[in-house]
Amino acid sequence: MQQHSGLHVGVILDGNRRWAKKHGLPIAEGHRRGIENAKALIDWCHELGVQELTLYTFSQQNFRRPLSEIKDLFAIFREYFTQMLTDYRLHEYQIRIRIAGKLDKFPPSLRKILVKLMEMTNHYNKYKINFALGYGGREELVEATRALAREVKTGTLKPEQITQDLIEQHLSVTSEPDIVIRTGGEMRTSNFLPWQTIYSEWFFLKKQWPAFTKADLLKILAEFHTRNRNFGR
Repeated sequence: MQQHSGLHVGVILDGNRRWAKKHGLPIAEGHRRGIENAKALIDWCHELGVQELTLYTFSQQNFRRPLSEIKDLFAIFREYFTQMLTDYRLHEYQIRIRIAGKLDKFPPSLRKILVKLMEMTNHYNKYKINFALGYGGREELVEATRALAREVKTGTLKPEQITQDLIEQHLSVTSEPDIVIRTGGEMRTSNFLPWQTIYSEWFFLKKQWPAFTKADLLKILAEFHTRNRNFGR
């Protein structure tokens, strides 16, 4: 099987609710099936040699959803990330976990689990998984700008010293995805890594996320290698 070493793949996990409605299931079950598919994706990517994975799991705008759905999602996240604390794959694959986004609106019990995951995997660097939780791309850029402005105000940084590399160092995801996959049939970027994805190859699928398969991933990777990436040159 062809290896895809060094690739960074971003995925917008869209379509859980529509998948649940299509199958006559509660919305929460759609989110639960989506999480199960994300678990499988980690194995597929490891098997194929993908080095970094960024999963758009919950956006800043998702906080506008009905409170009952948000509570169900928090419960599913708490269950999944608690299980991840003892997941052998973290250590066997040497996965470094990072959370991209603002967690202040999440329950303290969930925040504690996420912080522990980052701390316990901080020394790993062979594979990386970034969970975009409470994430918004424009919000990320605003936070980075504010951080730089504070440094300028205190005199530790001069405006002319601000470079693209310096801005990137203040972002929660510092590497650029080679591939971005969006399931669910929508043709939008939805505030996902606007700085980092300017030269990413985008793939839009009609399939809802719970129906996404390893075969779909293999097809996308195969097509990716046929594309000419000239990075504006």
